Parts: sequence; structure tokens; C-alpha cells
Amino acid sequence: MKQLVIAENASLGGHIVAMTFGLCGLLLVLPNPDFIANLPPFGLKAFELSMGQGGVGYIVLGAIAVALFLYRTLGLRSCLTFMVPSIVLSLSSELLGTSTGFPFGAYHYLTGLGYKVAGLVPFTIPLSWFYMGAVCYVLARNGLERLGLRGWLRGVMAIALGAVFLTSWDLVLDPAMSQTSFPFWEFEELGEFFGMPYRNLSGWWGTGVVFMAVASLLWSSEPLNLKRSQLTLPLMTYIVNFAFGAVITVTSLDHGFWVPTALSVLTGVVPVIACWWIAGDRPSIEAVGKGVMPDTTGPAMASSLKPVATK
Repeated sequence: MKQLVIAENASLGGHIVAMTFGLCGLLLVLPNPDFIANLPPFGLKAFELSMGQGGVGYIVLGAIAVALFLYRTLGLRSCLTFMVPSIVLSLSSELLGTSTGFPFGAYHYLTGLGYKVAGLVPFTIPLSWFYMGAVCYVLARNGLERLGLRGWLRGVMAIALGAVFLTSWDLVLDPAMSQTSFPFWEFEELGEFFGMPYRNLSGWWGTGVVFMAVASLLWSSEPLNLKRSQLTLPLMTYIVNFAFGAVITVTSLDHGFWVPTALSVLTGVVPVIACWWIAGDRPSIEAVGKGVMPDTTGPAMASSLKPVATK
């Protein structure tokens, strides 16, 4: 267990460092060609490598960190039954989108995010759907459990809210990645919402709903029962990925892009922090009512919670 925690934290740390390095490159280095021209051969080679593989590195490290988190806290079955549907279904949605324009609008990927599946979608894109989708769903579901919601209502609301958190992240991600001086993808149509077509947002929400619903059906219906301290990695992952897009958006685009950034804060960052905060440091009311306590000695799904000894 200790080794898992170390690997998980190292992956998250690498994810944050790679993202910070990428921000510096996009905002400070690339806009200054004289600086690049004066780099020594080693520095120029490092710069070329970072620009070619930096996006791949931070996404892969993020996916590893979240996969280890799911395995450590919820078990291998829950990790795989979220990872596989999210990757397969988001890749299918992206391939459909880049081929037909549905459900995101007409767009295509450029370079910088790794090998393209079928020549259309970088392999890193479904990995980002997985790790951000997972943290959004876990935070939403655990937060609703702490509010006392149960049964089918909790399930439906967790899927809908998790997909809202995911779409809120896109409010800063899409402008940052498609409309700045160094884009990673391009829309082929003029979007009505700050350069993005409205169907891009509905496509994001719908794609998130689909793979979260599949994962929800495969997961146990028992409460996740994760405490605030256990949700630090999901919270940090969401915040730093929001910050990455927000910093690029508000520094590289005109002042009007404060609007989608503010909407992302209100519909994503604030409620995500609230879900983390209300988790508290004790088992949920529902878990206590069932006479169970979380197994913190190893990977365990909530369905394997241990009964509390009674006299």
C-alpha cells in the first residue's frame, strides 16, 4: 500500500510539473523566437522534445495517477470498469466527431498530443477523458452520498453532476487548446459560444453521461464512503487541469474570455471543492447506519466494507 501511495503521488507530481513546464513553454518561450534561436544545441533539442512530447507526458501521468487512486481506494474491478468504458466510448465519440462533426461540431486535431488513432484522434485524448471523468464522477457521487441521497436518484444525479463538472472544465480547455497562437485542435466552423459551437458543450456532457452511466451500472451500488483526505488527489487533479486551461485562456485571449472562465469556476471548481469539503473526515451517515467501516488496509471496493464489531 505504501508503494502505491508513493507511485500515485509521484505520478500526480509529474503531471503537475509537466503541465507547469508546458505553460511556461506556451506562454513564455514560444512567443519569444529570439530566445529559442539563442538556445545551445542541447537546449534546442530539449525544447523540441518538450514541444513534441510534453502534452503526451502530462496526460499519461495524469491517467496513471488517477488509475492508481481508483485501484488503491476502490479496488481493481472499479478501476477497470471505469477506465475501459471511458476510454472506449470517448474514443468512439471522438472518432465519430472528427469524421462527421457529431456530436462536437466539425473539428480536427493538429500535432503535439501523440500518435493519432486512425489518423484522426491522438491516443492521449481518451486518456484525458478517463482521468478527468473519473475524478468528476467520484467527487460528484461521494458528495451526493454525504448529502444523504440514496438509490436510483443518487445514481442519476451523480452521472448528471459528474458530466457537468467535466463539461465545465471544457469551458476553459477548448479556448486554450483551439484558439490561441499555438493550437492543438481546430474547429472548422465559427462557434456561437466564444468560438465553440454550442453542440460541442452538449457533446461533452452527453459523452460524459454515457460512459459514466456504463461505469455506474458496473460499479457496486454501495456508498463509496471516501473521506476528505482520500479525495485530495481527485480535487488537485481537477483544480490543476482547470488552472492549466484558465491561465492560457485569460492570458492569451481577449478579455471576453473571462466569461467562460467565470462560468467554469461557478459550475465546476466551486461545486467540486464543495463535494470535497462535505466529505469530512468520518464515514458517511449511510455507511454508519449499515454498521460498516471502510477497509483502509488495501485496495477495496465499498462493497467489501467490513462490519463493525458489536457485542
